[in-house]
Amino acid sequence: MTYRNARTANGAAATLAVALIAATPALAQDATKEPVELPTVTVSGQAEPSLIVPTTSGAEKLIQQTPGAVEVVPDTVWKDTAAQTLKDVLEYTPGVFVQPKWGEDTRLSIRGSGLSRNFHMRGIQMYQDGVPINSADGSTDFQELDPTAYRYVEVYKGANGLRYGANTLGGAINFVSPTGHDAPAFQARLDLGSFGFNRQQFSAAGVVDDFDAYLTVARLQQEGFRDHSGGYSYRASGNAGWRINEDLETRFYLSMADIHQHIPGSVTKTQALTDPKAAAAGNLNLNYQRNIESMRLSNKTSMKLGDTTFEAGGYALRKRLQHPIYQVLDYTYHDFGAYGRAVDERDIAGMANRLTLGVTISGGWVDNTHSTNVGGNKGARVSASADRAVNYIAYGENALEVVPDVTVVAGLQAVHALRRRTDRFDNATDTSGENEYTLINPKVGLLWQVDPEWQVFSNLSRSSEAPTFSELNFTNATLATTEAQEATTLEIGTRGRKPNLTWDLALYRAHLRNEFQYFDLGGGNYQVTNADKTIHQGIEAGVGWAFMKGLVEKGEKADSLWLNAAYTFNDFTFDGDTTWGDNELPGAPRHFIRAEVLYKHPAGFYAGPNMEWVPQAYFVDNANTVSTKSYALFGFKAGYDVNDKVSLYLDARNLLDEKYIASASIAATASSTSAFFEPGTGRAVFVGMRAEW
Repeated sequence: MTYRNARTANGAAATLAVALIAATPALAQDATKEPVELPTVTVSGQAEPSLIVPTTSGAEKLIQQTPGAVEVVPDTVWKDTAAQTLKDVLEYTPGVFVQPKWGEDTRLSIRGSGLSRNFHMRGIQMYQDGVPINSADGSTDFQELDPTAYRYVEVYKGANGLRYGANTLGGAINFVSPTGHDAPAFQARLDLGSFGFNRQQFSAAGVVDDFDAYLTVARLQQEGFRDHSGGYSYRASGNAGWRINEDLETRFYLSMADIHQHIPGSVTKTQALTDPKAAAAGNLNLNYQRNIESMRLSNKTSMKLGDTTFEAGGYALRKRLQHPIYQVLDYTYHDFGAYGRAVDERDIAGMANRLTLGVTISGGWVDNTHSTNVGGNKGARVSASADRAVNYIAYGENALEVVPDVTVVAGLQAVHALRRRTDRFDNATDTSGENEYTLINPKVGLLWQVDPEWQVFSNLSRSSEAPTFSELNFTNATLATTEAQEATTLEIGTRGRKPNLTWDLALYRAHLRNEFQYFDLGGGNYQVTNADKTIHQGIEAGVGWAFMKGLVEKGEKADSLWLNAAYTFNDFTFDGDTTWGDNELPGAPRHFIRAEVLYKHPAGFYAGPNMEWVPQAYFVDNANTVSTKSYALFGFKAGYDVNDKVSLYLDARNLLDEKYIASASIAATASSTSAFFEPGTGRAVFVGMRAEW
């Protein structure tokens, strides 16, 4: 990108940000009616049915105590879609960039986290019902998640996930399951669509006295858009709770997954745009796959004593990854952890105060072997090791309402991480080694409740990440001394919810030291370095607006036209790097826009077009020599709630059959023949039905 183009992009983004900030109060004013004075009414509040799992509205109230960019995504966003990947769940969450690859696999990044990694995501703490999904070293196979299984998703961007002890640049995402209290007694769904997509899901729930339970099972099979991209999966998850008394509850969780997925691989840019269905030849010859079997068991217990709520829990995981790629990787994971947290809410000198203290201990080991790949089968063993990771996290946060509606928040997190490898292969090369990291992350923030429906926030925070085992190779002195990644972030923003208008807006600037740079060199070889200094800054803007009402139906149940839109501006650059100067960091577009307009009728019908737009290609190498391609995708969705028990939907995607690049691997330098590109899916149509009783 030339300097002039960069100035133009920055200027356009800045103009948009100013316009959004300026427009917010005006839009909010237009969306509300003149106030009407009503008589005083006393309402007796009813406690939520679960101490441990808030309802969607309860989660929204709780998360808004955070002076930073956070969001609760309800299941209404994705439940009437094909919901194949995390993209369907998070695509209208600004700042979150999800790139579908093949099957259920995606590349997930928040604020530029893990940009250089195209496998086993890192840089974001992932949770299922508050229990870590990440392996002990921080990497994640989130294919275990079933989008149909969750009531809502909590998204904490940047250092705003301190509630869970999260300490990464990308923040934290928590997938929350229904309970027996808020799920229908029985529910079934059937989804069918292009490229052999076929999913069946069934759930059951109930409450008996002080006990409740929820269980869901799902089967998914698809042939895939590309050659060698088919797969199938079976997933089951559930929880059972016992409300011992109004101040004490315990809940057990169990989840299982059996996933089999072929991998079509990356191709050249020309191949991706001219023959997008073709798989990479090497992937066919070696029968590339990713097969996962996992089981996770956990418990959470919550107790309230006066003004203080105590919560404690623990979990254990066993997972096996069978992964024929350049070699056959056979990994068995054993992860465990426990946590304790206390939240005290009381007045201090007439000022509302909330103190949170918590500790988390997590660890695990991986028994891994590498063997030669003989057509997808194990050949001779070439390496074996036991990798152990342990993390100790302690954190505290205090929120004090210094004046009415203005809260000052200060927090501190301490992390100690161990990474140890023990070589178990009898040859001349010893890959054993050990690294330890001690990290301190302070945070200070301000939250202004302008009115009951409108907030303004700001914060200054530090986040840090110890490397995963993929960033460490103890046979190489340089790699073995990989430093922890650190970021200092300043953030300001606003969010609000009016009767006909919702908005989220955040602007941030993060200065990073030692950002992880991971480059796949092919043939199982890779290069890992710490960048010296980099800058991640951007704008995250989301809006939901009923801009027209009463087109056909008038009154309280008027029909409407709704606009849902999310805009993300990414400005990620090196900062005076000795090799790359001020080049752009590859891997993410500068502008990403997702929008839809839906006509909603009170009888239960809705329909409308949608769009995904990347107006400017992004680079795939640090040298900024090779880029992807800009694209615009157009879709359409419609649905009908036949009654309060049965719903139908239609979800059409990429209607113009655009050939585009959905994801790309990252390198230091690239050429026109580099096989770094993964084509996007062509035109597709999905239909589905949900029924409950």
